[in-house]
Amino acid sequence: MVKIGGNIIDDEQLLSSFLKKFAAIRDKKILIHGGGKLATRIAEKMEIPQQMIDGRRITDAETLKVVTMVYAGYINKNIIAWLQSLECNALGITGADGNSILSHKREKAGIDYGFAGDIDQVDAFWFSQTLSNGQTPVVAPITHDGKGQLLNTNADTIAQEIATSLSAFFEVVLIYSFEKPGVLKDVENENTVIKKLHLGYYKELKETEKIFAGMIPKLDNAFKAIETGVQKVIIGKGEELDMLIIGNSGTTISHE
Repeated sequence: MVKIGGNIIDDEQLLSSFLKKFAAIRDKKILIHGGGKLATRIAEKMEIPQQMIDGRRITDAETLKVVTMVYAGYINKNIIAWLQSLECNALGITGADGNSILSHKREKAGIDYGFAGDIDQVDAFWFSQTLSNGQTPVVAPITHDGKGQLLNTNADTIAQEIATSLSAFFEVVLIYSFEKPGVLKDVENENTVIKKLHLGYYKELKETEKIFAGMIPKLDNAFKAIETGVQKVIIGKGEELDMLIIGNSGTTISHE
């Protein structure tokens, strides 16, 4: 299971290289993608104000239309077309397709995130059957509440929840693509990659403030996945996917 973000999606050359490596994986696989910068650019052209709180987009009704069109439409189907050209039989979906991911509208005291969703349930059997049918799901970060409402949902969390749910059927490895070569001891020095990270060491790094704040949500997701059945989580550059898989790149997170 691989999650990619804007640093790859926004770079056609990196995306092409990544998809060739992803298509070459012979095991069952799932790709989850974020939205990149395109939705923001289109919203600005349409003069739809964009607001972020703690790095999360406030998804009002008009913004929801934009992110659905961009994430589930252009970005998702562009990836699908590339993968089909590489003989990878990909199936582009949102959480509404196949009733695969149910969410609820995020509620947080004092903050209205609009139509942002937090996940309630993943249909692991649906994903398992799709994989068994020889198809590769490519998941856009849009879910639904089962009552007719689409919701913009964090792609890192979608990846973690799908990985956790599928651990009942498969041995799951979750890979988070990142703009850095892995988790760094020194954010300014890419040669300080932590090769292996377990929970005790992670807690120590947080307590001593040796890990930068932007990585904490991603790592919290990673350790939640490990604690709920995922075999291991790897964080590193998506363009080095082949090296990440064999353990020659990135940070590997596993049980102690």
